Amino acid sequence: MKQLLAIKKENEDLERQVNKLNNILKFRNSIQVMLLFLFTGYITSSNAQERLTIEQGKPYVLKKVTVTGKVTYNEQTIVTFAGLEKGQTITVPGEEISNSIKKLWKLGLYNNVNYYVDKIEGDSISLELNLNELPKLKEVKIVGVKKGAVESLIKDNDLTPEKIVNENLLTTTKYYIENKYKKEGYYNTKVNIATEEDTATINHVNMVVNIDKGKKIKVKEIIVDGNSELTDNKVRNAMKKTKQKSVLNFLTFKSTKFIRDKYKEDLNLIVDKYKENGFRDARVISDTVTFDKERNKITIKLKIEEGKKYYFGNIDFLGNTVYTDQILSRYLGIKKGDIYNGVLLDKRIADKSKPDGEDLTNLYQNNGYLFSNINPVEVNTENNVIDLDIRIVEGPLAYFNKISVVGNDKTNDKVIYRELRTKPGEVYSKENLVRTIREIGQLGFFDAEAIKPDFENVDPAAGTVDIKYNVVEKGASQIELQGGYGGGGFIGTLGLSFNNFSIGNIFKKEAYKPLPMGDGQKLSLRLQASTYFQTYSFSFSEPWFGGKKPVQFSGSISYSKQFSNDFVRNQVDKSKSFNIFTVSLGLAKRLQKPDDFFVLSNALSYQHYDLNNYNVGLFTFGNGASRNLSYTIGLTRNNKGVNPIFPTYGSEFSITAKFTPPYSLFNGVDYANLQNQEEYKLKYDGTQPISVNAGKIDKGTPIKYDPAGSGYVKVDTYQEADANQPKIDQKKFNWLEYYKIKFKVDWYNKIYEKLTLRTLGEFGFMGAYNQDRGLVPFERFFLGGDGMANFSMDGRETIQLRGYPNNSLTPTVNNAQVGATVYNKFSLELRYPITLKQAASIYALTFVEGGAAFENFKGYNPFALKRSAGVGLRVFMPAFGLLGIDFAHGFDSIIPGGPKNGWETHFIIGQQF
Repeated sequence: MKQLLAIKKENEDLERQVNKLNNILKFRNSIQVMLLFLFTGYITSSNAQERLTIEQGKPYVLKKVTVTGKVTYNEQTIVTFAGLEKGQTITVPGEEISNSIKKLWKLGLYNNVNYYVDKIEGDSISLELNLNELPKLKEVKIVGVKKGAVESLIKDNDLTPEKIVNENLLTTTKYYIENKYKKEGYYNTKVNIATEEDTATINHVNMVVNIDKGKKIKVKEIIVDGNSELTDNKVRNAMKKTKQKSVLNFLTFKSTKFIRDKYKEDLNLIVDKYKENGFRDARVISDTVTFDKERNKITIKLKIEEGKKYYFGNIDFLGNTVYTDQILSRYLGIKKGDIYNGVLLDKRIADKSKPDGEDLTNLYQNNGYLFSNINPVEVNTENNVIDLDIRIVEGPLAYFNKISVVGNDKTNDKVIYRELRTKPGEVYSKENLVRTIREIGQLGFFDAEAIKPDFENVDPAAGTVDIKYNVVEKGASQIELQGGYGGGGFIGTLGLSFNNFSIGNIFKKEAYKPLPMGDGQKLSLRLQASTYFQTYSFSFSEPWFGGKKPVQFSGSISYSKQFSNDFVRNQVDKSKSFNIFTVSLGLAKRLQKPDDFFVLSNALSYQHYDLNNYNVGLFTFGNGASRNLSYTIGLTRNNKGVNPIFPTYGSEFSITAKFTPPYSLFNGVDYANLQNQEEYKLKYDGTQPISVNAGKIDKGTPIKYDPAGSGYVKVDTYQEADANQPKIDQKKFNWLEYYKIKFKVDWYNKIYEKLTLRTLGEFGFMGAYNQDRGLVPFERFFLGGDGMANFSMDGRETIQLRGYPNNSLTPTVNNAQVGATVYNKFSLELRYPITLKQAASIYALTFVEGGAAFENFKGYNPFALKRSAGVGLRVFMPAFGLLGIDFAHGFDSIIPGGPKNGWETHFIIGQQF
C-alpha cells in the first residue's frame, strides 16, 4: 500500500511535492494518529493534498528502493545511477531525493521521474521509484528523397539504432532537414516525422521521415534601381550565385535558383564591385524579395545608393624600418591618382585568397616578421581624393621553435621531416610554411585537404612560435584489376602498387601489417596477359637514395612475349613470337638553383627485341634481333599543389631528351651502299614464287622480281639481283640509333572558388643521326584515344586525344600504321571537385583539345589539328587509384575527306590526363 507521503518530480522544475493522501493507515490508538499528524503538518481532510518544504523534512534511514514503471534496465543498475544506497540517512522531503532526481534526468533516458513513499517503519523508510523510460530507435525510414541522400541524412542526424528518441531529436532532425533543402533552393520543403511502436522489441520505435521538397524557387527577375555609374547587367553580374532567368544564363549553365545565404553574400559582392570602381560609400539601401506562389518564382528589387567616385591621393608608409618606401610602394602597386579600389587595397595589404600571394603582409611574414601588423588608415578625404597612411608595426623577428607532426600512424617520421621547409631555430617564413604543406601533400600518403598547421606557444616577447602539422593517413597501396576486350581477344591485368613501402624492414616479421610500410619507397608488380601476349614487370624507387639527400633511385625490369594472332579468325600461332626484355636504372636529383622545384633526372635503359618467324607486317624482317641502349636526361620544374589528385595552382614544365649511341659514326658500315653489296642481295631459298617465264632455279641463286610473270627469275650476276630488304633492315636496326626530344607544359589556375582551369601542351620529335640509316620503326608516337597502351610491342609511346579511337590519328603507309616521328597536342580542361574526402576524391570536368601526328618533320603543321570536346568524371580511391570516364566528340575525320568521327566513350584506369 502507498504510504501517507508521495514525492514527485515535475518536468518544469525540481520542486518536491507531497501528493494526495492515498490511504490512511489504521493505527492502534489515537496517540499514534496524533504523532503522524504532527509529522505531516496539518490535514484538512482524508483526501486533501499537502505541500511540505525542505525545512519541514524529517530524517529517515533508507531501507529499500523499489523500481516500477516502464523500464528495461535492471533495478540494481537504476538504483546505483540514482545515487541512493541502503542504510543511507535521507531527509523526506530533502536534498538527497532532489539530487537523485537530477541525476536520473541528466541521463536523458526518461521523460518522467517520480519518488513515492512505499512504507515507513519507525525511522526507516522504503521508497518507490517510478520511471517512464524513453523509447529507443529501432529503424528509420526516409521517403521523398533519393537513396544517396537518405544515407547522408541518417549520418548527419545520427539516427542510429538504439538512439534515444525524444522531442529534442525529432525537433532538431526536422529543423536540420528543412534548412538543408532550403539552402539548396527548396524553400517549400515540408518535413513530417512520425514514430510507431516496434512490436517485436520492448520499448523501441520505428521512425518514418516524410520529406516533401517541393520545387526549387527560381529567380524570375532582378530589378536594379538607383544606379547610374554601373549598368544593370554589371550589377547583376557582380552577383555570383544569384542569377535571373535569361537565355545567356541558360546557355552558360548558370543556375537561377534562389538560396538566401548565397543571396546575402551576393549583396556584399555588389558593394565590392562598386568599391572596385571608386565608389567607396556605395551600399544597397534596400532589397525586396517578392514570391509568386503560383509560378514558384521570385522577383528581387534592389535599391542602390552609389555615392561619389573617389581617387587615391597621397599614400604614406609609417613605421617601416626593414623595407624602404620604394619597395613597399612596388608591392602595393597603387599610385596617386588611381581610381579608388577598396577591394584591391585589401588584397595588396593581405590577400586572403592566396596564401602565397605577393602582398605587404607576406613580404614581412616571409622574412621573419610573424608579429607584424599592417593597417591602411584614411587620414584625409577632400575633393573626392583619399589620402592614406599605411601604418606598419613590424614587431620583432620570429623564429621557429618546436616543429612536430601528428597523425602519421603508418608513415615514419623521417619521411615527413625530411620534406619540411620549417626547421627549429630558423627565421619564421610563411612561404616556407605554405611550401611545407605542399610537400607533405605531394607525398601522396596523406589526405591533402586535411593537412593543417597549428600555431602553438606564440610568444612575441621571446620571438618564437611552435608549429604542429596535423596529417591524416590515407591508403597508399593500390590494386589494379582490369579486364577488357582489345586486339581481338580478352585482356586481363593485375597490378599491385605499394607507394609507401619499406624495403629496410622486409626481413622483420613484426613489420608485416600486412606488408612492411612507412619508408616512402614504391614497389610495383604488374601482370598483363591474353591469349596472344603476356607482360610481366617489376619496379622499385627510393626517393631519398642513401637517406641524406633528395636523390631518387629507380629501377625496373620487364618481359613481354607476343604471338602472331589472326584477329579475324581469332587464331593464335605460337610458332611466331616476338619477345621484349627491358631493364632500366635511373637517378633524379632535386636542384637548388634556379630554385628547388627543379629536378634533373638521368636514366639508362636497355631493350632486347627478339623476333622468331614473326612475319606479320610489323617490321620488314621476321627473324633476328634489335637492341636499344639509350640514355635519357630530363629537366622538370613542378610546383603544382597542394593536392596531387586535384591541383588548384602551380605548373609542371618538363623537357626530356633520349639518345642512343651514334653507332654509324664508328662501326664502319656504309648504310647507303648496303643494297649493292652481294651479302644483301636477294637469293632464292625455295620459298619465293617463281615466274612463269623462269626455268628451274637452284637455291642460293641471285634473283629479281618479274612483274610480267608474277614471280622471280634468276639473274646472271648478284649486281642484277633485287636487294634483300629484310636483311638490310636487320642490319640497319640491329642496334637502334635515334634521338627523341619531348616538351610538356601543364598549368593550373583557380578560376573561381574551386573551379580550376588546366592548360596542357605537348610536343615530341624523333630524329636520326644518319639519314642513310634512316629513322627506326621503333619508339614512335601513336596518337588518339584514351592514351592507355594495353601492350607495347615496339617501344611506342601512346598519346591520348579523346574523341577518336585508339591510335587512329597515327600516320599510315599503304593502310598500315607506321607511327609518327613528330606530334603536338593542346588541351584546355575545366575541373570542379564534387568531393575531395579521404575515402574518395571525385571531380567533374569538361574539355576541348586538339592534336596531330606526322610521319616526318617535312609534313609537320602545328595548326593542322584534329579537334574534340567533351565531358568526363574522375574518381580516385586509395585502393584502386584513378578511375574515370569521358564522353568526347571528334569534330574531324580520321581519313582525309571522310565524315567527322563523332562521339567516343573512353574509360580511364590508373592514369591522369
